[in-house]
Amino acid sequence: MDLIRHLQCFVAVAEESHFGRAAHRLGMAQPPLSQRIQRLERELGVRLFERSSRRVTITKGGTLLLDEARRLLADAEALTATARRIQEGHSGLLRAALPPDISGESVAAILDGFHTRSSGVELELHELSTAEQLSRLASHALDVGLIHHPCDVSGLELGPVLRHELGVLLPHDAPAARLDSVPLTALSGYDLILFPRADAPAVHDDLLTTCARHGYTPAAVRHGQGASFTRGLLLSSRAVAFSPRGAHHARDPDLIWRPLSGAPLARRHSAAWPKGRGDAAVRAFADTVTDALGRTAAAGPDLPTGPLHLRPAAEYWI
Repeated sequence: MDLIRHLQCFVAVAEESHFGRAAHRLGMAQPPLSQRIQRLERELGVRLFERSSRRVTITKGGTLLLDEARRLLADAEALTATARRIQEGHSGLLRAALPPDISGESVAAILDGFHTRSSGVELELHELSTAEQLSRLASHALDVGLIHHPCDVSGLELGPVLRHELGVLLPHDAPAARLDSVPLTALSGYDLILFPRADAPAVHDDLLTTCARHGYTPAAVRHGQGASFTRGLLLSSRAVAFSPRGAHHARDPDLIWRPLSGAPLARRHSAAWPKGRGDAAVRAFADTVTDALGRTAAAGPDLPTGPLHLRPAAEYWI
C-alpha cells in the first residue's frame, strides 16, 4: 500500500466532506478514491468515515488520526524537498563523520572549508570510529565519512587516499628519546598505547603485524585515545604511542616525538560514501577533507611502489 497517497486521500475527503469534491481536488475518479479509503480503513483497523447518500462525516477515530496524517504528509513533503536540494547540492543536510584522532586544527579547517564550498548545506558532523562509520554508511544513516585504511570498502566510493607517516611518542627521559630516529627494535620491552581494536580491526592488526615484522612485539597493548589519558599512560608506565608529527600532545614538555627509522608505519585515510550517492555536497566534503588534511596534517597522496591494499590483508597473531 502506498501509505502517503492513501493519507492524501484521507485528508482530502476529511476536509471536503464529500467524495466527489475530494476526487476532483486529487485529480482522480471517485470510485478509486472510495477504494483507497476502504483499504486504508482495513489496514488501520479504524472506520474513518460515516457515509450516507447525502454526506460523508468523519468518525471520532478519524478525527483523532487526522492531525497525525497531516503531520506525516508534511514530513514527507519536507523530506522530498530536502532530498532534492541535497541532490542539487544547493541546500539541505549532510550527515558526515570524522574519526576521533583527527586534530582540532584539521576539524576547524574542514568546517571552514566546507562552509566556503557549500554554504547552503547544513553540516551535521559526528565523531565516529571507522567501524562505526562503516556501519552507518551501510545502513545509509551517514552520507560521507573519513575512514582509516585498511578496511572493507565494498559498496563504497572513495576519495583520494592520503598518507602521513607515524613517529613514536615517548617520555622525555626514555633512552630512545636520545636518538634522531628510532628503529622499532629499540621499543622492545615497552607497552604500546593503541586505540581499541573494535574501532578499526584491520588497521589495528595491520599496525601490530608491521611492528612484529620490524622486530617490535609490545609487552602489552593498552587501549587509549584521549590526549590526557594517553599522556597519563605514557608518563606513569613504560609505554609508547604512535603519532603523526605535529600532533598536539607531541608539544608536551614531558614527552618527545621521534620519527621511526625507515618510516615503516603510516596512517592512511580517505573520504568514503555509499556507491551512487555521491552528490555535490558529498563531493564538496570529500574535496574539503583532502585539502584540509594536506594543509594541517602534512598528509599527501599515497603513491606506493607496490599495490595498495585497502582491504584487510593480514591478521596479527600473538
